[in-house]
Amino acid sequence: MTGSNRKYLQVFIEDTDTWRGAPLHEAIVRMLEKRGIAGATVWSGIMGYGESRQVHRTGLFGDERPITISVIDSEQKIRAVLPQLLTMVKQGLVVLFDAEVFVKCPGEPSSNS
Repeated sequence: MTGSNRKYLQVFIEDTDTWRGAPLHEAIVRMLEKRGIAGATVWSGIMGYGESRQVHRTGLFGDERPITISVIDSEQKIRAVLPQLLTMVKQGLVVLFDAEVFVKCPGEPSSNS
């Protein structure tokens, strides 16, 4: 079985970040869906810190939680949404990796055809 080359995009933000009055992670996922990206998953972190060295964690008093959004799609599709995504993420980190995908995504032609 051979893998298909794709890009893996990760976006690191906080659950308190917003975009036009909505939670930023929701706004990003909705934008990605509208732009035809194959899929996105939002992960809620237990604890983390970034360049500021401020520790973020889920706490009794509603402290900020780290959020990661994971996206895998073709390089062309990922790069097409990057300009809009980068305007939405004011503080955080956006990372793009090469990925080799071994499971067929919906809508992709099968290797047997």
